[in-house]
Amino acid sequence: MSKLSSEQITVFIADDHAVLREGLRLLLESNEKIKVIGDADNGRDTIKQVRMLKPNIVIMDIAMPELDGIEATRQILEQSPSTCVIILSMHSSPEYVHRSIDAGAKGYILKESAGAEIINAVLNCATGKRYLSKKISEQVIDEYFQQKSYKDKKDILSQLSPREMEILKLVVEGKSSAEIANIIFISPKTVETYRSRIMQKIGVKDITGLVKFAIRHGITTLE
Repeated sequence: MSKLSSEQITVFIADDHAVLREGLRLLLESNEKIKVIGDADNGRDTIKQVRMLKPNIVIMDIAMPELDGIEATRQILEQSPSTCVIILSMHSSPEYVHRSIDAGAKGYILKESAGAEIINAVLNCATGKRYLSKKISEQVIDEYFQQKSYKDKKDILSQLSPREMEILKLVVEGKSSAEIANIIFISPKTVETYRSRIMQKIGVKDITGLVKFAIRHGITTLE
């Protein structure tokens, strides 16, 4: 075994496939800044060896025997919070990424792109940064904005009372204040007061703005 430089990043590989472990070792050590100091083929042995060897980085297969990679990550970080864990997975769905990050993982790499990304992941995580496979990054970002859009939509709509929602629907259907007043049994002046209040709450200045808001938020399709 070659002498370990004090500036090298120490890495432990946890995967139940010996060929993959050896391939990752050769790939990682092609970079002079990285040194692989151990490996294991199951979750429990990984925890035990990481406790003894204290590597900077653990590359963890998500589907480990005896103890899965996410739980092994959680237990490793309980005993050694400074250890950086990079999850190696065939799963690209945000659910797996979120579970891994919740467990404390700093990186998440798809096996299909590990060859191209593993060194960058190790170098990034060694400096305290997160690293997600490009494909994962795009999916997680897309989901984030979808969730944010849904939350913003709920927040805005929750500001409107049932009566205001009723009037909004009638307004965007093209009903006049007098027609709305007859339908819901209030005065036209009260309808106009409601309409002004609705416009103020949702931040629009005219009927066109109300219609655009209603279509954008699924209140009406005007079909």
